[in-house]
Amino acid sequence: MSRIGKLPIAIPGGVDVKIDGQQVTVKGSKGELSLVVAEPIRVAVEDGQILVTRPNDERESRALHGLSRTLINNNIIGVTEGYAKQLEVVGTGYRVQQKGADLELALGFSHPVSFTAPEGITLVVEGANKITVSGISKQAVGEAAANIRKLKKPEPYKGKGIRYADEVVRRKAGKAGK
Repeated sequence: MSRIGKLPIAIPGGVDVKIDGQQVTVKGSKGELSLVVAEPIRVAVEDGQILVTRPNDERESRALHGLSRTLINNNIIGVTEGYAKQLEVVGTGYRVQQKGADLELALGFSHPVSFTAPEGITLVVEGANKITVSGISKQAVGEAAANIRKLKKPEPYKGKGIRYADEVVRRKAGKAGK
C-alpha cells in the first residue's frame, strides 16, 4: 500500500470539497481549484476527511495512488494558504521593475525584457532585484517562476542571472593566469 496515498486528507474549516465522478473541486478563501483524478483511483469524503483509494495493486494504480492524494492535498493548501516562490536577480546592472501586473527586466541584453504574468499569478517586486511569484496553484506558481528564471539562467563563472532565493550556484574557476 502506498504510504502517502493511504493517508487521509483533513478538510480545514472554510474549505468546500465537491466530488463529481473523477472531478474534485476545492473551494476556499483564496479561490477555487479543480482536478480530474486518473481513472482507476477513487476519491470519497468521509467524516471531514478525503480518502483516496485504489482498486488493485497493478503498477499503474500504485503509481497514481500517491500522486492523486498529493495533488488533492496541494489544491487544499493552495486555496487556504497559497503558494509563493522567491527569485533574485544577480548581476551588475541587472534589475527588475514592476509595470502594472507585468515585469520589465534589464538582464544585460541590448533591450529590456518584459514578462507577462499568467492568469492567476501575482508578481511582486521588492527593491531592484527580488521577485515574488505567488498564486493558489502550486503547478502554475512553479511554472511561472521557472519561465522567469529561464530568461537568464545563472552562469557558473560570475553567478550572474536570475536564481531562486534558496538556490546555490556552483561556481567555476576562470582561466588560470600565467
